[in-house]
Amino acid sequence: MPLNHIYKKITAIFLLLCWANEVLAGGVGHVFIVSFDGGKPSVMRDSNMPVFKHMQQHGACTSAAFTVVPSYTLVAHASMLTGVQPNKHLIDWNDWRPAKGPVQVPTIFALAKKKGLTTGLIAGKTKFKHFETPYSLDLFSAGETAALDVAKAAAEFIVTQKPNLTFIHFADSDNAGHSYGWGSEEQKRAFADQDAALQVLRSAVAEAGIEKDSVFILTADHGGHGFGHGTTELEDMHIPWVAWGKGVKPGVLKGRVDIHDTAATALWLLDVHVPRGMDGRPVKEAFYRRQK
Repeated sequence: MPLNHIYKKITAIFLLLCWANEVLAGGVGHVFIVSFDGGKPSVMRDSNMPVFKHMQQHGACTSAAFTVVPSYTLVAHASMLTGVQPNKHLIDWNDWRPAKGPVQVPTIFALAKKKGLTTGLIAGKTKFKHFETPYSLDLFSAGETAALDVAKAAAEFIVTQKPNLTFIHFADSDNAGHSYGWGSEEQKRAFADQDAALQVLRSAVAEAGIEKDSVFILTADHGGHGFGHGTTELEDMHIPWVAWGKGVKPGVLKGRVDIHDTAATALWLLDVHVPRGMDGRPVKEAFYRRQK
């Protein structure tokens, strides 16, 4: 056989093996992103959060993921839910401004909807109305709402609709941080309340019969210090990132994780195309390889 034919065959086999090795978890039916607003890892560690800590212990995790600059709630969540940096999503304010309208780049919900998936966003702050883009959400709810009420609304949606992509936002810990300080006893109690709300979500997923086909991503928008946040100090910039559920490879993540990687990871898990212009990349380290 001519050498060039042998070379072509070897090359083809090599490429096939490389492709097979790159086929990772994916193929998940349901992704739930839960954001603990103001979730400074060290304060969460010192709070009574047995559900979160169990998922952290048995999931893939890091306490040193990075948010964006400036580390503000709306700016950071825009990156979390679009997968791009602030210079692309162009949200540089941190309150509900109706005249600004919805975010001008595609959200993960819009991208999932193009594939016919069921989507929902339930948030504890009104400013999340900036993520209500047309024809992208089967359920949208955003108001000044306590975590337990947010969780109850999300639970009803989960049980009745069995959604493919759901984002749930808990605001209590951030509100407590601004009022009483990061690491205060009041903030720790808020984290404990949010942990109870997380259990409501877990129970709803189990009741819906979709737990074995689901992945939870538990994270935050920023940390904090004193009575605020927004600086480039690590106290503000570091956030937790936990993946738990189907195909997750337990352990501490060694690679860098950024807040916009959450968007890419959710899309990748649902087998939705990750746009080339997205800054985020799927956190594949967090998942076992699978065989086709």
